Amino acid sequence: MVFLLHGEDPFRTRLRVGELVESLVSGTSGARGDLASRPLPRLANVLGLTRLDARNDPPDAIAMAAQSQGLFAAPDEHRVVLVDHAEALHTTEFLAAFPDDAACILVSPEPIATGRGRARGRGKATSASDVMLPDAVAAVGGHIERIERLVPAAIAPWIVARARLHGVNLRPDAVEALAFALGPDTERIENEVQKLGSYAKGEAVSAADVRSLVSGAIESDIFELTKAVVRKSHREAVPLLDRLLAEGNAPQQILALLLWQFRILLFASRAPSNQEAERMAKAVRSSPGAIFRYVQYARGLSPRDIERAYESLYATDISIKTGRADSDEAALMLCVLDLCGVAGADLRDLLLTEPPRR
Repeated sequence: MVFLLHGEDPFRTRLRVGELVESLVSGTSGARGDLASRPLPRLANVLGLTRLDARNDPPDAIAMAAQSQGLFAAPDEHRVVLVDHAEALHTTEFLAAFPDDAACILVSPEPIATGRGRARGRGKATSASDVMLPDAVAAVGGHIERIERLVPAAIAPWIVARARLHGVNLRPDAVEALAFALGPDTERIENEVQKLGSYAKGEAVSAADVRSLVSGAIESDIFELTKAVVRKSHREAVPLLDRLLAEGNAPQQILALLLWQFRILLFASRAPSNQEAERMAKAVRSSPGAIFRYVQYARGLSPRDIERAYESLYATDISIKTGRADSDEAALMLCVLDLCGVAGADLRDLLLTEPPRR
C-alpha cells in the first residue's frame, strides 16, 4: 500500500498523516475521516512505524526499512514507512518492489504535478517532480491525496471544530473575526485558538478579545466598515468608525486599510476566475480566498464608483498630511460620510485651497 500526500496545507497534511499511520499500523485501509476533529499526531513512539527523510535518507534505506522487521516485533505487526519531503527523491524504483505486507506514506509539503503535459527531452531527473512521483505511485496502484487550502465557506466550521477540540468557547462574532483575520491558514488558526483559550481561561472569547490578541484582526472591523460604506449606510459606518478610533486605531492606519480593501473590491468586481484571482492576490499581497470573499460585495459597484472612492481616499490622505482638515479624525469621518454618499462631506474641494501655514 503506497500513499502520496501533497498539497498547499501542511497542517492538515500532518493531521492526515497521523490518521493514516494510526489506521495502517492497526491493519485497516486508511480511509479518510474528519480532519477537523483530529488532534495533532504523536508519532515518536508508534510501534511498527519507521520515519525517514528523503532529503537525507537514500531510496535504498526506504526499501530496506520496508523489508526488515524489528527484532522484538510481533509476527502480525504491520510495518509502515513514512517518508517526509518526498519531493527530494531522485528515483521511484523502490516503489515497485515494496512488499505487500508493508505500507509506504510519501509526504510533500508542496503540490507535485503529474507527468502529463510535461515537455519531452528533458535532462536527468533531480527531484520528485522531475521523476513524476504521482505517476509512479499511480503505476503501482497507490493512492494520491492532494490536500488543498480550505475554501472560504469551510474556514469558520474548521475554526469551530478546532475550538471544540481544545475546549475553547468562541462566540459567533469571534469566529467571524478569526476567519477574516486568518483566512485558510490552518496552522495559525490552531495556534491562535489555543492562545485565545489560554487567555480566556474557560470564559467565552469575544470579537474584542480577538482584536486585542490576534494580529490582523482589525481588518475584519475595517471590512465591516467597508461593507457599510458599499451599502451607503452611514448609520452603520459612523458608529463603527467611532469604535475603531476609540480603541486607539490611528486614522492613517484605518485609511490605509480602507484603500487596500477598495483595491480588492476593484479586482473582485471583475468576477475573476481561479487563475485570475491567484494573480490578483499576489498584486495586493492577499489570498485568492479574500478576492472571492469580496465578490458578493462588489456586485453593483461600477468602475466609476470605485474610482470615486479612490478620489475620496486620496483627498483625505492629502488633507491629513497637509493639515487642511481640522483634525485627522475629522478628515477620516468626512471621508466615510462621503463614501456613504452624504452631501457636503466631499474633501476634494480642500485640495483646491492653500494649505495652512504652521
